Amino acid sequence: MPAERCFSLKQARRLALAAQGFGGRPPPASIKAARLNQQIERLGLLQIDSVNALVRAHYLPLFSRLGSYPQQLLDQAAWSQGRQRTLFEYWGHEASLLPMSMYPLMRWRMQRARQGQGIYSQLARFGQEQRVTIRRVLAAVEEQGALGAGSLSTREQRAGPWWDWSNEKHALEWLFAAGEVTVAGRRGFERLYDLPERVIPSAILGQPLLDEAQAQRRLLVQGATALGVATEKDLRDYFRFEPGDSRARLAELLESGELLACEVQGWRQTAYCLPEVKVPRKVEASALLSPFDSLIWERSRTERLFDFRYRLEIYTPRHKRIYGYYVLPFLHNESIVARVDLRAERAQGRLAVHAVHEEEPGLDEQGIQALAVQLQQMADWLGLAQIQLNCQRDGARRLRQVLR
Repeated sequence: MPAERCFSLKQARRLALAAQGFGGRPPPASIKAARLNQQIERLGLLQIDSVNALVRAHYLPLFSRLGSYPQQLLDQAAWSQGRQRTLFEYWGHEASLLPMSMYPLMRWRMQRARQGQGIYSQLARFGQEQRVTIRRVLAAVEEQGALGAGSLSTREQRAGPWWDWSNEKHALEWLFAAGEVTVAGRRGFERLYDLPERVIPSAILGQPLLDEAQAQRRLLVQGATALGVATEKDLRDYFRFEPGDSRARLAELLESGELLACEVQGWRQTAYCLPEVKVPRKVEASALLSPFDSLIWERSRTERLFDFRYRLEIYTPRHKRIYGYYVLPFLHNESIVARVDLRAERAQGRLAVHAVHEEEPGLDEQGIQALAVQLQQMADWLGLAQIQLNCQRDGARRLRQVLR
């Protein structure tokens, strides 16, 4: 299919950054729940991850876009009761927090999980062989309300990490994937499961069931909205579609005119965008990015957009790491200009900067100043009184001078 629009790489970057919520009007000094929810609606989801070297992954993307905001606002949106709750947990892009309005768009995925199809095939065998356990666990949730896996386990030895789940934990995860239970809240980082009708508003649960194709098309449009301009693989990855589904739905969206084919300078693959997309004249933004930020989580896209190769080295043996354990890319204006290895040392009340790696051609004075501001804002946001620079590179030396 011939491209209907052509973008330079610089234009594609600006489209992506603006779509992801960077470079817009400055956030107010005091962030309210409405602004936070507006940002999440724009992104479509926040990925959840258990790593707490700095702060849990789902908190960081909002800080990168809004600056210092009360973390309890996100807790309230994700796990409170009543009208203040605007998010639910499900498998979006990995484990995710999604706007409550998107719950109907995920029910086809729940149906597939019940049938053991697609990405849930690993749970299917458990679902077939452990029906008695699943029924017992569901009955306990029905009777007792929100429960964690630990309170249901019948094994004599305590369950280990995620690869050593008890049968009850497997049952709860099967029920969660199938939509028979949902996450009511968290105790620490442990999920508490309850029936959907006790968590999801009745107006949402009562909506007519969408067929798979309709729901998938809407999710792909949401992905295109959040990405600005994207290849089929980029769109597929955003909500973790299977290739056959994304390609079929993409063809339908092109036929209806809801998406347009386009070209991006240097990209071998055809790209896609919304018909009304407008390229900003420039994007001014500085931000430290979570490894799980939707701007950069598809690593090949990050390379195409920013000429920036990024890999998380948490699971790399220490002596084989290149940049560090928990490294945040630093976005400055329209480029990713550095990598910063950060740790929140809460007992000592400090933000530790273990390494600053500059990308070519290096950080100019404005970039150093912007990074210093971001580090100070992050320390303040996390309630850490001190920033400790443990890096001896030139960039860290210059940064130390600015921070003083």
